[in-house]
Amino acid sequence: MSLQVERQAGALGAYVTGVDLSKPVEDATFEALHDAFLEHHVICLRDQDITPQQQLDFSARWGPIFHHPYVPSIDGYPGIMEVSDPHPTTVVWHSDTSHTKAPPRMSLLLARRVPEVGGDTMFASQHAAYDGLSPAMQRMLDGLRAAHEGTELADEAGVPRAVVESLHPVVRRHPDTGRPARYVNRDYTKRFEGMTEEESRPLLDFLYAQGCRNEFTWRHHWRVGDLLLWDNASVQHIVVPDVEPGERSLHRVTIEGEPPI
Repeated sequence: MSLQVERQAGALGAYVTGVDLSKPVEDATFEALHDAFLEHHVICLRDQDITPQQQLDFSARWGPIFHHPYVPSIDGYPGIMEVSDPHPTTVVWHSDTSHTKAPPRMSLLLARRVPEVGGDTMFASQHAAYDGLSPAMQRMLDGLRAAHEGTELADEAGVPRAVVESLHPVVRRHPDTGRPARYVNRDYTKRFEGMTEEESRPLLDFLYAQGCRNEFTWRHHWRVGDLLLWDNASVQHIVVPDVEPGERSLHRVTIEGEPPI
């Protein structure tokens, strides 16, 4: 079967069929996937019956594997993190690990066990969110940086604060396309550079709410074998917390990125 890409929403998201990752992926097929990824920002490769090692091997085609600073990998497969029950950090709109100096470029999440209903993941285009701002607001944000900090899980793991605290531009340029995208999220962004949290809160709250407006989003309902790839430079995501403990098991790999510019 040849590769087919089916767009899912106006702002982002596409399903991809005709790819079997249990077999070697030809260069031409990988290039087509890369093009679809840049165009749609989130792509779902359906019906992938692959081993953890095959997931790692395919992920490595996209770049070096990122190792989370305080969440452990599953046994025997460094770089694969299990995502299971909704956690306070996942039920808030966020970009993965934005508190690191060079946040991961992209994430690849494979559904191993999912409920019949519930447990969906939603995505929001931060390119569209930036484009939806007034020119005056865009100009103001273009000159700001914001402080991102790790969660209490970093403290519990004994990770030094300097490892999980970073200043990033509020508007970043996509490393491949140069397109501007907003880069603040409710999980990790605490304040603007040079301002207190109290002073920063009104504008941050506006940006958080504006960044996930319905027209910027796509909601994905999981099936076993879905492999979702999303662009952390242009997308935020959130888990819908409507499942019981133990109903979900997904394996996530993230790819090293670069400091946002």
